[in-house]
Amino acid sequence: MSAGQFHLNLSLMTPGHFRAAWRLPGHDPRAIVDIDHFRRLTQQAEAAKIHAVFLGDSPSSSAAISRAPEGGIDPTVLFANLFAHTSRIGAIATSSTTYNEPYNLARRYSGLDHVSGGRTAFNAVTTISPAAAGNFGHTAEPPKAERYARAEEFLEVVTALWDAWEDGAIVADAASGAYADTSRIHPINHRGEHFSVAGTLSLPESPQGRPLIVQAGGSQEGIRLGARFADIVFTVAQTTGRARAFRRDLAAAALERGRTDGGPITSLGVVVLVAATEAEAKRRGDELLAALDIDAATAGVLGALGIRPGTLGPDDLVSLENVGQAGGGSDGFRASTLALLAEGPLTPRELVFRSAGGSGHRLLVGTAEQVADDLEAWYTAGVADGFTIMPADTVVDGPAFLEQVVPLLQQRGSFQREYRGSTLRQNYGLPFPSRRHNLEVAG
Repeated sequence: MSAGQFHLNLSLMTPGHFRAAWRLPGHDPRAIVDIDHFRRLTQQAEAAKIHAVFLGDSPSSSAAISRAPEGGIDPTVLFANLFAHTSRIGAIATSSTTYNEPYNLARRYSGLDHVSGGRTAFNAVTTISPAAAGNFGHTAEPPKAERYARAEEFLEVVTALWDAWEDGAIVADAASGAYADTSRIHPINHRGEHFSVAGTLSLPESPQGRPLIVQAGGSQEGIRLGARFADIVFTVAQTTGRARAFRRDLAAAALERGRTDGGPITSLGVVVLVAATEAEAKRRGDELLAALDIDAATAGVLGALGIRPGTLGPDDLVSLENVGQAGGGSDGFRASTLALLAEGPLTPRELVFRSAGGSGHRLLVGTAEQVADDLEAWYTAGVADGFTIMPADTVVDGPAFLEQVVPLLQQRGSFQREYRGSTLRQNYGLPFPSRRHNLEVAG
């Protein structure tokens, strides 16, 4: 990307990052399994030259499904279909390193990268969910340290499998009958604490070398994992100061882990609500807030801050003095909320709204021009290399951002008018990966 231009990704989470948006008029409550819905939005995003669509995922369902949709179609399955109907836009699929095996996922993502012509990214996450633990035969979820140790070894194995084929390994000499030169295909022979994998895959490198690796952990363990392996790190911040501090910490961790390429690029999550006027934006914001179960939403926000349920009502003031010890939620979201409270007390209701119903990400509300101005101001402040746009209401705010905000950014020169290459790596401006051969992965 040229100087002054940032990347944009678009979240396909449905019905939106206000999870109760399905209750509003004009929504199909079953859109989460409607492939045509996802196809239309992805094709519209490609027409706007968005870098990639993104979809989070969890290998479980929880009691929260009683109030709003959860999960949906496995992102790798969904994106295989969407790739068949697009030609340039990338896709970032989420898979758990806690409840998968590295060989299966390495093979699946390599296949998806070949199918798409090099437009795939693997968002590697650890999973915090007692329900997921039960789905995979565990009586309790693994401790955090164990989840991240497993994730580190998981990505060691996955990247080694992707790197195991040399150029020219496929000979395809019809006259002699020689198809592949096995001396150029290197079993990884991994023996570690969590995995034992002989290797190799049955596929050579993909058009972009290998799928991109994306990571989203905001804890110290997550930062170290992303600093070592990630091409892109998702970030969360309610203030520019918090975003810049995270970016500095990530760059320092990348140096500490031996990277000389500057470390991962960063993509800041922003929940966006777009309307024709400020009055309409406020009305829609109030409508989305009213659709929430406010008691459950405030309990979730307060619990993440270590505040005992029932201690504060939705309209009482929360300050840093109220905050207790960290609970079991996301360290990144907690740090982001603490940075917001450092600027002054807020009510639980205000915290719920400003974090898009409790998602933790910053809510940006306004007209197309106000949204464009805000993104440019934050980018100029050095918060990230780009943004992952999370529609507050996917049916309304997804198309509104693509049709109204993106053209403004393109006119101002802040966002690309054309894709710069055919692969996702090229479109982010990331170098072709170096590969290692004849090296066993340290166990």
